[in-house]
Amino acid sequence: MGNFLQVIVYLGIYVYLAIALQTMAKKTNTKNGWLAWIPIANVYLLCKVAGKPGWWLLLFLIPLVNIVITIIVWMGVAQARGKASWIGILMIVPFVNLIIPGYLAFSK
Repeated sequence: MGNFLQVIVYLGIYVYLAIALQTMAKKTNTKNGWLAWIPIANVYLLCKVAGKPGWWLLLFLIPLVNIVITIIVWMGVAQARGKASWIGILMIVPFVNLIIPGYLAFSK
């Protein structure tokens, strides 16, 4: 029963993040928002929403570099949504990183 509950929680988080990313893509007029539902392609979409080149996806695959790139990309997403760029830094804080995508997607 415990494993089933974990799967449900992870699936719920995945759906929430996909909806948030798709909404951010729509609000920033980024094409192909449906990529938010496809693993790895959603990171490409995130780069596009942030205004970064698609090849930055490869930088997410390099250990330690991916931490810096994550911050830079989320700072770009925050700016693209008209929010303060420092909000992107909060993506490295556990549990807060579940709130920030929703804030960026569903706020005005």
